[in-house]
Amino acid sequence: MSPRPDPDALGFVLTDVARMLRGAFERRIANAGLGLTPGEARTLVRIATLEGGRQLDIAQRLGIEPMTLSTYLDRLQSLGYVERRPDPADRRAKLIFTTPAAGAMIAGIRTEQVELMRQVTSGIAEEDVDLIRDRLRQLRANLSALEEDSSALAPARGTGR
Repeated sequence: MSPRPDPDALGFVLTDVARMLRGAFERRIANAGLGLTPGEARTLVRIATLEGGRQLDIAQRLGIEPMTLSTYLDRLQSLGYVERRPDPADRRAKLIFTTPAAGAMIAGIRTEQVELMRQVTSGIAEEDVDLIRDRLRQLRANLSALEEDSSALAPARGTGR
């Protein structure tokens, strides 16, 4: 095994693709004339997928700080796209919901996402795209398990993967 890192190792490729995809999405949303920043657009879509989720959980899923999410939520709420409700199980926490007014905006964001992914997956057969998605879901599940049980990371180091 060479002591030099392989730039095509799975971890490097995944990191590069994720960074490039995020940049392409941000440029696309910024140029779409939707009136939202890319961060606000990502937040609105995530809220729609986690309808009624806790503010802290949404921030974690987005990989952003709670204060950053709070700024996005303030703006989305002022536009009438989201509402915060008290969590009946924890009075300190807020649950986040989309409003009916958010539907058209989410559809606009979704149109941009679909078109971007059509371009990104150009030349890849649909069944291969499905296979990639399935394998990435498995990687995500494995990583979630590692996050939940950080002690699982130590034995994995010796596998050479």
